[in-house]
Amino acid sequence: MREAEVERFLKEEIEKMGGKCFKWVSPGQRGVPDRICILPEGRIVFAEVKVEKGGVVSGMQKYMHKLLTGLGCRVFLLTGKPSVVKMVTELRNER
Repeated sequence: MREAEVERFLKEEIEKMGGKCFKWVSPGQRGVPDRICILPEGRIVFAEVKVEKGGVVSGMQKYMHKLLTGLGCRVFLLTGKPSVVKMVTELRNER
């Protein structure tokens, strides 16, 4: 499954929860996660999307994930529809 398909599925699932899922492009700052997911009640999570097989998280992406988690943010690494379902289930159960 291609990254674009996983991102589309993620967007649909976040919208079912009443949230928004934006593509994140940050000029001048490499390594930011692919998506910012803004959920009801002000919850914000970040999602890095990779293909199931062969998807590699770069060193800069690892650095940014560590930076964001150090600031108290949640970053999910999604490698296919099952990982999106797992993330959404986890987020729903936190309510």
